[in-house]
Amino acid sequence: MSNTLHYHRLGHGPKILLAFHGIGQTGLNCFESFSQLLGDHYTIYAFDLFFHGQSKGIQGNDDFSDQDIITKTFWNKLISDFLEENKIDRFDIVAFSMGGRFALATLEEFSEKIDNAFLIAPDGVSEHPLYTLVSRFWPTRKLFHWVIQNPDILIKSAHLFEKLGLIHKSLIRFTQFMLADPKRQETIYRSWLAFRMLKFDIPEVYKKLNGTKVYLFIGKYDKLLKAKDVKKLSELLPEEQYFLLSAGHSNLVEKAMFLIRDLAK
Repeated sequence: MSNTLHYHRLGHGPKILLAFHGIGQTGLNCFESFSQLLGDHYTIYAFDLFFHGQSKGIQGNDDFSDQDIITKTFWNKLISDFLEENKIDRFDIVAFSMGGRFALATLEEFSEKIDNAFLIAPDGVSEHPLYTLVSRFWPTRKLFHWVIQNPDILIKSAHLFEKLGLIHKSLIRFTQFMLADPKRQETIYRSWLAFRMLKFDIPEVYKKLNGTKVYLFIGKYDKLLKAKDVKKLSELLPEEQYFLLSAGHSNLVEKAMFLIRDLAK
């Protein structure tokens, strides 16, 4: 595990929390505040997901190829080995944005070991048609790679879509930030392609839960992941396990953290 996926160990509490960050982040910068608030309750393993932070691809190098596609089988083996190495029997999970795919994969396979799952604007509940288009077909993958390496064209198009009322300006700001740096450009490309096999039938995943409580946190002002994007899951949850917070995408983790403190205890 340590050779494949880096993680930060935070806090010193008796319970275990596995944490999965969003795109362009690291386990540390996404969840360090959790250790300050919940460090007495949890020992937190905040992972740097593939192509982020100190983690590379499956092959353990900087090259990217079709060998770096993350399958559920591979992920399940990785988590199983991690739990065995660290002598972990029961644990909770928390995930933000892109990390939702890894949380759902973990839930699908290990729910008998999970007490609580805290999903913050989780990716993977539904799949945007654009993601399907650019990730699942060879020609569009090549086009996608070219587009993110030439972001001016994308940004100009985005501004036009904003004027037409088709997208929100916060999405443009996020896109500009992510594409301003060549390293972040490559991170987006690799992540979108490598994680495409992590797809889920949400009702089936929910049926597999063995007493695990799933808590869902969505930002009322989040333009990147909206309430309608997680409807497949939110409609299955008891009312007290679904939270619509006065937050956007960028400050949602901080807002959810205080609720998670009370729920976890």
